[in-house]
Amino acid sequence: MSPGGADDPLSLRVTVSDSWRVVPVTLPPGSPVAELKRRALEGAAISQRHASGYEVKFGGALVVDETQRLDAVGIPDGAGLVVLPRRRRPVR
Repeated sequence: MSPGGADDPLSLRVTVSDSWRVVPVTLPPGSPVAELKRRALEGAAISQRHASGYEVKFGGALVVDETQRLDAVGIPDGAGLVVLPRRRRPVR
């Protein structure tokens, strides 16, 4: 692999809102978003059995399909993401 190559791992900062803990995550760009969420929750000491109750946001937008690859979503090296609880809000 060459420096800065497309296959180099991404070093990401993931804030888990329940604890406001910033969890550093390093993953290959071809990894699914779900793996990023799993590692972030693990780093924040949140049980994986609650993972479905959390969502991932990048650039303020919800990542709807967590099976998508990080590079397909457009997540660059050094990016900051947020993992937060899914909450249903009433529509007014």
